[in-house]
Amino acid sequence: MWLSKRQFVGLSLLIALPGCGFTPAYAPGGGGRALQNTILAAAPRDKPAFDLVERIEERLGPSDSPRYALNYQISLNPIGVAISTSNAITRYNLTGSVKWELADSATGARLTGGTAENFTSYSATGSTVAGLAAEEDASLRLMRILADQIVTQLLATSGQWANAE
Repeated sequence: MWLSKRQFVGLSLLIALPGCGFTPAYAPGGGGRALQNTILAAAPRDKPAFDLVERIEERLGPSDSPRYALNYQISLNPIGVAISTSNAITRYNLTGSVKWELADSATGARLTGGTAENFTSYSATGSTVAGLAAEEDASLRLMRILADQIVTQLLATSGQWANAE
């Protein structure tokens, strides 16, 4: 039976990946295993920070024995993007960025860091309560997106700086 082009390309990629040094993050010897339950995020001071830390711990586990310290700085900015004929803003984009840095808990040495940026939107139509609920939901969604970006970056680079167990 002949392989289709799609099957041939997929098979070729599976054969080529081990040769290029690709290792799944959670495979034996993968860098992701060294991060499980070892990262202690700075204590949250507000609701967005709490949502960020909650998602990071959801993805990497709570820190049983912290080997790494994660510090972060959150910046949120609502931008009105839809204006009605009566000059009222009816839709917002909530832009956010998190500058983060991971350090060795024992030495304080910086291991890696970066900035995660993204946005979500919410509607400001309806009652004041509905608008506040929509804004809070947009903030929660944004913090989860940014936390996932941070975790992805940590997993992608962990093989370069994570201590071997």
